[in-house]
Amino acid sequence: VQLQACGGGLVQPGGSLRLSCAASGFTLDYYAIGWFRQAPGKEREGVSCISSSDGSTYYADSVKGRFTISRGNAKNTVYLQMNSLKPEDTAVYYCGAGRPGNNWSRVYEYDYWGQGTQVTVSS
Repeated sequence: VQLQACGGGLVQPGGSLRLSCAASGFTLDYYAIGWFRQAPGKEREGVSCISSSDGSTYYADSVKGRFTISRGNAKNTVYLQMNSLKPEDTAVYYCGAGRPGNNWSRVYEYDYWGQGTQVTVSS
């Protein structure tokens, strides 16, 4: 059972990146998938989540209107499209799979985690 996050990199403010979360050993469709990020010296925070049941999506206020989470046509992949990136978006981004209850942004609600991918927004 493994999750792998990729797609990070260095981008200028206002730029875009698309992160991918791919699973092996289990089917992502059966889990809610959350994207989290952790900046140096800060706690891991929830960025976005897509449910397993009806595809509902959730976003942190700081990324609403700029980030979009989606499930790929390849069933075992979830994407996070990040537009209008800001320096404060700089962090290591992680994807998690789980069955969160009412609060999708709780780290402990997720059972499986990828290794993280670095996103740096800087001119």
